[in-house]
Amino acid sequence: MPAVAPRSGEAIFSSAERVNAELFTLTYGAIVRQLITDLEEVDEVNKQLDQMGYNIGVRLIDEFLAKSNVSRCVDFKETAEVIAKVGFKMFLGVSATVTNWDAEGTTCSLVLEDNPLVDFVELPDTCQGLHYCNVLNGVVRGALEMVSTCYLMLVLSSCHIIILV
Repeated sequence: MPAVAPRSGEAIFSSAERVNAELFTLTYGAIVRQLITDLEEVDEVNKQLDQMGYNIGVRLIDEFLAKSNVSRCVDFKETAEVIAKVGFKMFLGVSATVTNWDAEGTTCSLVLEDNPLVDFVELPDTCQGLHYCNVLNGVVRGALEMVSTCYLMLVLSSCHIIILV
């Protein structure tokens, strides 16, 4: 039986069932707003968003592996590229750019130029320090842990994730 070629994120995204982008964005915003109301502390909201994302990521990796036909990545650089070009495209419909590599090749940034989670979002001054898209950090962390790839990630802004080996 011949090996199945990996599918691009674009091909998977175009063939998948989708929800309305505005509904998705507004629903996520409502979840964040409710967390702010319930938890009151921005740091606690950031932790909760990360944990929610982590729980999603540990389940999402199975779908990613089944639909993408991606084989095991040989190094960290390939892992980052697959996340940026296939993973984000497959589930969010956008690609990320991998930038800011350190000299050892152990740290990089994934930058989303067009993040669908931040459409229609305006944060009040009371939300200083809120990592609005921290759920993405958790998703990537959870997925990577399930495939025995341990990385530490930091979200610096709504469109910028740093991955450290």
